[in-house]
Amino acid sequence: MALSRAERCLALLLRCCRAPVSRCLRCCAAARRPAVPLRVPPPPRRALLLHPRDASRRVTCIEVVEAYVERIKEVNPLINAVVKDRFEEALQEARQVDKLLSEGPGDDYLEEKFPLLGVPITVKEAFSLYGMPNTSGLVNRRNVIASSDATVVSRLKQAGAIPLGVTNCSELCMWYESSNRVYGRTNNPYDLQRIVGGSSGGEGSVLAAACSVIGVGSDIGGSIRMPAFFNGVFGHKPTTGVVPNDGQFPDAHGVRTSYLCTGPMCRYAEDLEPVLRIMAGSGVSKLKLNEKVSLEKIKFHCMDHDGGSVFVSPVDKEILQAQKKVVEHLESDLGVRVQRVALHKMKYSFQIWSAMMSSKDSEGQEAQRFTDLLGDHGKPVWPLWELMKWLVGMSSHTLPAIGNAGREKLVNLNLSGKAKLVSMGKSLQEEMEALLGPDGVLLYPSHPTIAPKHHSPICMPFNFAYTAIFNVLGLPVTQCPLGLGSEGLPLGIQLVAAAYNDHLTLAVARYLEKAFGGWVLPGKV
Repeated sequence: MALSRAERCLALLLRCCRAPVSRCLRCCAAARRPAVPLRVPPPPRRALLLHPRDASRRVTCIEVVEAYVERIKEVNPLINAVVKDRFEEALQEARQVDKLLSEGPGDDYLEEKFPLLGVPITVKEAFSLYGMPNTSGLVNRRNVIASSDATVVSRLKQAGAIPLGVTNCSELCMWYESSNRVYGRTNNPYDLQRIVGGSSGGEGSVLAAACSVIGVGSDIGGSIRMPAFFNGVFGHKPTTGVVPNDGQFPDAHGVRTSYLCTGPMCRYAEDLEPVLRIMAGSGVSKLKLNEKVSLEKIKFHCMDHDGGSVFVSPVDKEILQAQKKVVEHLESDLGVRVQRVALHKMKYSFQIWSAMMSSKDSEGQEAQRFTDLLGDHGKPVWPLWELMKWLVGMSSHTLPAIGNAGREKLVNLNLSGKAKLVSMGKSLQEEMEALLGPDGVLLYPSHPTIAPKHHSPICMPFNFAYTAIFNVLGLPVTQCPLGLGSEGLPLGIQLVAAAYNDHLTLAVARYLEKAFGGWVLPGKV
C-alpha cells in the first residue's frame, strides 16, 4: 500500500528527528561507559515484599500492609508512581481482616469467599476508587473525586483486596510516557532517567519497585503491556469484551468499546489468572481458564519485527536476541518447532490502528473525538492554537496530548485512505485468527526499544504500534519479562493467541517465568 503525501512528509520528519537524537544518545552512552551506576531506589528491607499474593497469608495482614506502606513512603519520592494514597483506610481494613481471620470460620472457607483477602493492590488513577482523585492527568479535572468504585475495583475489593492508593498515567491515557500537568512525571525504578511507559505507567513502576502486589491497568494501544515491558513485570490484555471497562475516565464510546481492555498487572505470573477471574466476573465463562494446557501441543509462531514500517524504529538487537533465546529454549526443552512467519500487513500497524480508532461502529456512531475529551465537556481543544500556547508556556496540556489531537484530525482528512486501512485491518484480523487457530501462540516484540530516556518518545511517537495493533485485532496478549539487558533494563516479549484463548498465553508466561527468571529486583546484579 503506497504512502500518501502527508504520510511521506511525516516519515521524513521522523527520520530527521531520530538521527540527531540517536547520535546524542550514542554520545551519552559512550560518555558514561566508565561504569557509572544506575540511579535506582534502595532495595526492600522486608523479605515479605518479594513474594506473590499467597505468601502474604503467612503473616498478619497488618504486617503486610504496614510493610507496603513503608516501602511506598521510602521510594515514591524517587519514582512518583503513587499520586494519592489511602494508607489510613488500608491499615484499618487490614485490622478488620486480621480480626476476621482470628474469629472466622476457617481458612478454606475464607480463601474460597475472599481469594484476595488482605492482598495490597494499587489502581491506575483513571479508574474510580471511592474517595480518590479521578483526573486521568487532565488539569480541568483536578478537583474530581470518585464517589464510587469502578466495576473491576469493586470486584477486587469484594474479593478481599486492600487498595493502597492510585497511580500516575499519561494525560487522558493516550501516550506512552506517564507524565501530565497534574502529577508530573513517573520514573522507572531500573533507571530513574528512563520512562515507565503509559498509560498505566504508575502501575508498572510501583509493581517493579516492590510497592504493590497487584495492579489494575487499562489498555487501548498497549497501556498495560508497554509499562509491563519497560518495568519488567507481567501484564495481560484480555480478549476484548471479557472484563468490564465501566468506571474509568475516559471510557470508550462507539467502536473503541471493542478496543479498550481492562486487565491485571503483577510481578509474578501465577497471580495473573486468579486476578483475571475476579476482574471478569461472569465474563470469565467466555474464556477457557479451566482447560489444562499442554505446552508441547501448542503451535508456536514467531515474528522478529513488523516488516519495516517507516513510522517505527528498528527493533533493538538485544530484544531480538532475547526473543531468539526464547525460541531456542522452546525448541530444545519442549521439542516443538517454532514457525517463523511474516504477515505483510503488520507493516501498517500504526496506520491501521489510527484508522480503526477513528472509524464508525456498526450502528454508524462515531468515536469520541480526542479534542472533545481534552475539553472535558467544555469547548473542544483546537490543536494548532493549543500548540502555540504550549510554545509560550500557556497551555495546560502536554505536548503529546496536543499531538494526538492533531494526528486525529489528519487521519480524518483522508476518508478514502482511512476506509482502505480499516478494510486492511479486518483482513489482518482474519489472517491472524487463521494463523493462530485454537492452539497457536505468536511470539512478537513488545516494543522496538528498551525503556527510552525521558522525553525521547516524542521523536519516536508511533513505536507503540507494536502493541496497539492487537487492540484493534481484539486478541489476548500477555506481556512476559525476560530478565535484564546489558544496561540493567528489562527485556520482554508479547505472547499472542486467538480470541478467548487467554489460557494459552497465561500458561506460556508461567513457563517462561521459570525458564528466564521473570521479575528481577531493580538494582540487582
